[in-house]
Amino acid sequence: MTLLRTIATLVVKDLRLEWRSRARVNSTLFFALLTLFLFSFASGPVHAILAANAPGYLWLALLLASVLALGESMRIEVENDMLEALRLSPVDARALFLAKALVNAAFLTLLGVVLVPVVIALYGAELILGLPRLVGTLGLGALAVSAPGTLYATIAAQARARDVLLPLLLFPVIVPGLLASVRATALIMQGDPMNQIGSWTTLLVIFDGLYWLLCTVLYPRVIEE
Repeated sequence: MTLLRTIATLVVKDLRLEWRSRARVNSTLFFALLTLFLFSFASGPVHAILAANAPGYLWLALLLASVLALGESMRIEVENDMLEALRLSPVDARALFLAKALVNAAFLTLLGVVLVPVVIALYGAELILGLPRLVGTLGLGALAVSAPGTLYATIAAQARARDVLLPLLLFPVIVPGLLASVRATALIMQGDPMNQIGSWTTLLVIFDGLYWLLCTVLYPRVIEE
């Protein structure tokens, strides 16, 4: 109960800071929207191509925006010497990781929900299996990005070339989760006559479990070093 209470306290604290500043929200949203617009221009006016590629474009925009959001969140911690303070504090490092990763996952999920109408308008995508399933897939995909993303953002924040180091560390690790997210989203948007979405969703849940378990175990060592 103490761990859960600490996590809840840290989550509320981070959410309050996000609500007050809103700098990360505004910059990340603008970047994601700009990315979607650039993809639409690069693909040309062919409706069939745009609709077919819409799931991939959505997740690429979310992935690139997540790097910006994760880097910005840890930059603030470094500038305020929060990492050093946490090393000296009695707060459980696992609680710190879980709180930050949950906030990042919620942020990416909400960003994905906001981007869905833009994807529909720009690319002519449809939601054949419905919005609730898409929101669930966005949430699972956000969990797959946020756990290793929070871990690697903490590592990169302590390096000089952190803006370059974060994507180099993060992208190779989340390829399986990203692939499952794109395939599940494609089935939701384009239909699932072969009933494959259950398999891709199960695969995504497995990756989420592995990511979160490993990152929770490794994060205390990252903080100590």
